[in-house]
Amino acid sequence: MNGTRRLSPQEIADALRDRIRAGDLKAGDRLPTQAELAEEFGVERGAVRQALRALREDGLLSNVSKGSPPRIAPAAATPDEPQPTMVGLAPRLTEAFKASHVRIDAACLTAETLMLALGESVRLIHEGTLRPEAIDVRILLPSRDINLAFPISVDHTDDDNDPVHKRWLEQRNAQGHVLRHNLESLRSSHGIDVRVRFRALPFTPPVKLYLLNGVEALLAYYMLTKREVPIETGTVDAYDAVGFDSLLFSFEKRAGQRDAAFVDESQKWFDALWETITTDLTLS
Repeated sequence: MNGTRRLSPQEIADALRDRIRAGDLKAGDRLPTQAELAEEFGVERGAVRQALRALREDGLLSNVSKGSPPRIAPAAATPDEPQPTMVGLAPRLTEAFKASHVRIDAACLTAETLMLALGESVRLIHEGTLRPEAIDVRILLPSRDINLAFPISVDHTDDDNDPVHKRWLEQRNAQGHVLRHNLESLRSSHGIDVRVRFRALPFTPPVKLYLLNGVEALLAYYMLTKREVPIETGTVDAYDAVGFDSLLFSFEKRAGQRDAAFVDESQKWFDALWETITTDLTLS
């Protein structure tokens, strides 16, 4: 900390976040005083105040008052605790959309969760809170031509006539159209350079993976269950995946070497699929 280059407020905030993640700072602990932090990091108090403001906005600090160092918020004790996919994805997307050039890569069974989770980010763009210059979204979905491992009727005999496969295909296409429309409409309304592209996987993905700006990977396992699925003629027993409720695990480059390696390898895996065995996907 005593080098010639002074740390930025963002770097100070990241260092304190790392201590919270590692458990060096626990829920209820008081932070050192601003003077102590300024001396430790070799910066002016103004830089410390900006770093603390960022942590406060992230919900990591509580009991913030003049004359007394803030405490670590109770929710900050387990910031990386996995949450249900629908709960955990939306705030991570909102954070990713703070970048000037947003890049989202996703490999999943359908685009339903991503479509819904993007709603808050789109709303904040319309509100003026988020102002990205460019948005590039690439999505890998199973091909319509493969024999899906799931969802599938329990008593299926021919996938071409499987009503569950037909229902999945209709949902895949409809949700993809809505997602593309919601994002591409930002081009005309806000002048944002938007690209949304789809390619078809030749297999059923056993997990859902979201890659955000090349710095964070979010992974959730599809949990299979036997349940009744609605079709045109009523319902049918099917083996289906639980998507919304599957736990979402986050890996961030800044969290350490292991997480950084996971993010990098996940991005390489996605890029390799995109450029090799996947094919053009038309949402008919």
